[in-house]
Amino acid sequence: MTRVIPSALKQALRVLLTSDPLGKVEQVKSLKRLWDQKKSIGKIERSEIPETPARPKKPDLVDPNKVPRRRLGSTEGRAAMLHAIAHIELNAIDLACDMIARFTHADEVPSDKKEQFVSDWISVASDEARHFEMLQNRLNELGYSYGDFPAHNGLWEAAETTNSDVAARLAIAPLVLEARGLDVTPAIIKKLTNVNDCDSVVILKTIYREEVNHVAIGIRWFNVVAKSLNQDPTDFFKTLVKTHFKGQLKPPFNVEARTLAGMPGAFYAS
Repeated sequence: MTRVIPSALKQALRVLLTSDPLGKVEQVKSLKRLWDQKKSIGKIERSEIPETPARPKKPDLVDPNKVPRRRLGSTEGRAAMLHAIAHIELNAIDLACDMIARFTHADEVPSDKKEQFVSDWISVASDEARHFEMLQNRLNELGYSYGDFPAHNGLWEAAETTNSDVAARLAIAPLVLEARGLDVTPAIIKKLTNVNDCDSVVILKTIYREEVNHVAIGIRWFNVVAKSLNQDPTDFFKTLVKTHFKGQLKPPFNVEARTLAGMPGAFYAS
């Protein structure tokens, strides 16, 4: 009997519908493995895609202003910071899989580029899953686990406004939110270095290096979509940010990392 290999879209949907964090990671590994075996894109109904991905009962989600700030000099403080990053990575898994499930068949993604679109976002999801695993393991070493600290849902809420627009999703998720990670991570690495948390530093340096590539993937696909819509990428990006992002893009910007990712300064310069 021939084994049926789920299509990329079906497996990406499974990721979104899995609530257990480590189960979600395993579903991403299956997505990558199945795609490597047979590049089957497939189709799903838009109604099958959840507005909000399945989530575990913990952590408690609170207002961003109510997430306690802790100093990195204590083990608890470092664990809380790593927990916050793990929460971002878990959201990033779902954002990448939602990109696949929701937008692969968008008209703005050229038909001859859809396979590359899926490949790119599977690679992002795979990286994010590995990042979450590394952070969860490090939390365990410190005596904690994902779910032990409160978190907020700001990252996913920022993405919800772009559910019907691939250009807006690309602008907000990789090019605003993920690019912001490039801006702030070096300072966190420096603080962890100052308290001699070398194990955490190694993890964050790996994440930082790979997030540059994620932003590069975002800018590449944003340019493809802008071209398909006959839009100037810079002006289009600024319009989408004004429409879909609460607040403004605030410095300091990591110009070196953003440039390495291929993001023009005109995108974020005032």
